[in-house]
Amino acid sequence: MENIKVRGLPVISGWIFIFWGIVVSLKGFYDAFWGEPEANIYSPKKWEFISQQQWLTWSGFEITFGLACVGVAFLLFAYSKRLPEYIEREIKDKNTVL
Repeated sequence: MENIKVRGLPVISGWIFIFWGIVVSLKGFYDAFWGEPEANIYSPKKWEFISQQQWLTWSGFEITFGLACVGVAFLLFAYSKRLPEYIEREIKDKNTVL
């Protein structure tokens, strides 16, 4: 018999989602309150190519996406609690295809 880890995959995925969600949310908050697009650096007049409304819409999307990733992470953590830690299966003969 061999043990196969089952619970680990959703837990690892949850940590990846929570890390990415926090990073994207923090970037969205930075863009909403302090940041500005790179187009402002290269244009003769600020907010000529991208309006402030478009920039706030983009930063709102970043915040929403980041918080959604954090929510998915918590769902994965809750789902992983329902799974067994290990499952056991018989070791198959190495000569069989399936």
